[in-house]
Amino acid sequence: MSEKTAVTPPTHAAPPARFSHGVRKGNVLQVAGQVGFRPAVPGQPPSVAGPTLREQTLQTLANVESVLAEAGAGWDDVVMMRVYLTDVAHFAEMNALYDAYLADVAVPPARTTVYVGLPEGLLVEIDALAVLD
Repeated sequence: MSEKTAVTPPTHAAPPARFSHGVRKGNVLQVAGQVGFRPAVPGQPPSVAGPTLREQTLQTLANVESVLAEAGAGWDDVVMMRVYLTDVAHFAEMNALYDAYLADVAVPPARTTVYVGLPEGLLVEIDALAVLD
């Protein structure tokens, strides 16, 4: 039986609670919900990429991609993504950014989008499930 291992890119700050940014067990990788925090700077608290949905969505997708890469995966390995938005009015803009970011993925992952509350200043959170060959 394969071991469960945590996946934490060097660009990510320690999570604010007891969870991993990613967990790999065998050929399955679960990427925890990522938000639009810029790469970590030692000794400084996490900072949001910017106040706009565009800035946060692009940084969030980059953060998901960073966890995937740290585990040896890529977008083509992702089978499911969940997008959490704080405002229904942001759906069309997020969708356009998402489509452009994943334009080169041959078979796009399945996706669910829901509306939630997030900590103040955060507009979007995205998680992913990947299966590696």
